[in-house]
Amino acid sequence: MKSERAADIERMLADIRREAAYTSDYIKLAAFSPRVMAAMASVPRHRFVPAELQEYAYDNGPLPIGHGQTISQPYIVALMSELLQLNEGATVLEIGTGSGYQTAVLSCLARQVYSIEIVEALGQLARSRLQQLGFHNIETRIDDGYLGWAQHAPYDGIIVTAAAPYVPPPLLEQLKTGARLVIPVGGRLTGQQLMVLEKNHAGEIRETQVLPVAFVPLTRRSARTHTTNESA
Repeated sequence: MKSERAADIERMLADIRREAAYTSDYIKLAAFSPRVMAAMASVPRHRFVPAELQEYAYDNGPLPIGHGQTISQPYIVALMSELLQLNEGATVLEIGTGSGYQTAVLSCLARQVYSIEIVEALGQLARSRLQQLGFHNIETRIDDGYLGWAQHAPYDGIIVTAAAPYVPPPLLEQLKTGARLVIPVGGRLTGQQLMVLEKNHAGEIRETQVLPVAFVPLTRRSARTHTTNESA
């Protein structure tokens, strides 16, 4: 799905490469894999932002998408996708559909993507957009992402696009042995860290801090839904 905005895409990819190199001491990677970069190149980012922000769609920064939410910067989308280490046969769970951009990138890297959004208007718009763009290996729902999606567990990877004060236990339970959960943890006042949690064959969890980040908070169904997750 090569976009008509090829020059903008190449500029975005160059920005991602530069920031990956700049943060290599944090992320322990010199560059992102060809698969992830190809996925980033294939998804038309401008189709996931409001019409009045089209000219900024490929800038390496977040943009508002309504309901107090944003589409994450391309570098963060690429980084979180890379950290999942998905193969083509993977089934992945995303908490925080948002605009559907990160969802679309994941769909290029995995066999099946399940995505949950708590803001109904965002979830419905993302579902329609993804279908129109031809991303058919995605199933979405409007629900409380803290609880995960047990019906399709265990997952080969789980990604959370909002900061939680702690890692939700249901997500760890739904993670397959050897798989990774990528999630920002912490608060805006106390600081947030992008974390990778990997479950070993004994069911033990190994945690790795990757990078300081700034996401809006993950909230529960009982909270006001318009203050939920930053999502790609």
